[in-house]
Amino acid sequence: MKTKDLIAEAISLPVEERAIVVDSILRSLNPPAFDIDRKWAAVARRRLSELRSGKVKAIPGEEVFSKIWERFAS
Repeated sequence: MKTKDLIAEAISLPVEERAIVVDSILRSLNPPAFDIDRKWAAVARRRLSELRSGKVKAIPGEEVFSKIWERFAS
């Protein structure tokens, strides 16, 4: 099977199945590092806990991106 035929067949799949194909191909190029994933999950849990407890305050995304644009707009 030629690459273009394979791509055409993949594109014809329902969106959920295409997402699975894409994810599988990307994982073959960059295999997951489970130890790093575990550390990121721990950070996410800690940050969520801090947010829920009121220890930290959420900043709206619009504000964050506005500051980024201001900083790099030159």
